Order: sequence, then structure tokens, then C-alpha cells
Amino acid sequence: MKNLDLLAFILLLIGGINWGLIGAFNYNLVSNLLGDTSLTTRVIYGLVGLGAVYKALQMMPKKAA
Repeated sequence: MKNLDLLAFILLLIGGINWGLIGAFNYNLVSNLLGDTSLTTRVIYGLVGLGAVYKALQMMPKKAA
């Protein structure tokens, strides 16, 4: 599980840096590196989204059985 947590963290870091660059400088790093509408760019965005959902689910309180 530690590897999955690390991967999710790295994906969130990539997404956060990218959104920060978009907000501050109107510069999309992922699109500029991989192409505007390439399949790879869409996969990266999808993985960032999945990483965010995974981390959000981890933050939810656990219910006692």
C-alpha cells in the first residue's frame, strides 16, 4: 500500500504544480511537454484525477463496524 500512496502523492504533486503554473502564468506544463490533446496527456490527467480520488477516500473517517 505504501507504493500506491507514494504514487498518488506524486500524481497530486504533478497536478498541483501544473494548476499552479496555469493559474500564475497561463502555462500548461503537461500539455507543453506531451502535446495538447495527445493520448498520453489525457492519461496523465486521468491518473492525477484518480490519485486525488484515492487520497480523498483515505481522508474520510472510517466507520466502526
